Amino acid sequence: MRVLVVEDNLLLAHHLSERLGEANFQVKVATDGREGLHFALEEPHDLAIIDLGLPGMDGFELIRSLRQAGQTLPVLVLTARGNWEDKVEALQLGADDYVVKPFQFEELSARLNALLRRAAGFVQPRIQGGPVVLDLNRRQAFAADEPLPLTLYEYRILEYLMLHHRQAVTKERLLSVLYEDGEEREPNVVEVLVGRLRRKLEAAVGVKPIETVRGRGYLYTFLCR
Repeated sequence: MRVLVVEDNLLLAHHLSERLGEANFQVKVATDGREGLHFALEEPHDLAIIDLGLPGMDGFELIRSLRQAGQTLPVLVLTARGNWEDKVEALQLGADDYVVKPFQFEELSARLNALLRRAAGFVQPRIQGGPVVLDLNRRQAFAADEPLPLTLYEYRILEYLMLHHRQAVTKERLLSVLYEDGEEREPNVVEVLVGRLRRKLEAAVGVKPIETVRGRGYLYTFLCR
């Protein structure tokens, strides 16, 4: 999952980037509001973490601009401003959650996962799609209560397809899920990983629930709940 972090405190931005990376998120950092707006409008992200006291364009205006531009990605405000007036204003402008600094990363991670689940239409941290179950908190896939031996990249693809099970996902989108910005991207890596993932799923559950939709990408064929 791709997270946009808009934070002008460079040390905190670096810390967030490292910890979120360890939690299997792909992170893009902007250090002022205008840069954050540019990244959000030009590149696909699954959610955003936004500070309020930003240079160039403050967090309130950034959230307002995102919503006016039709951006529906979940927004979590991460700020030192703990008064209720700022919280109410941010939520009224379109923020989905509000965390006050200092914070515990475990709480932040749990809130981000909850926002992702809610945006995808899920409530519980476990998602079942046919014979496959995902534990989003542990980042683990299971079949018949047995862990599936997936690599990190294979898991990322399966998780993204199951969270977006109502739509075909393009190869380009999956590439952005797999790689950080600037990393070298092999053009056929998605086909190779999806092929390996299909074989592992078939060996474990006897079916290949990932379908290729010609000209559109890949679709997880079981209803997920």
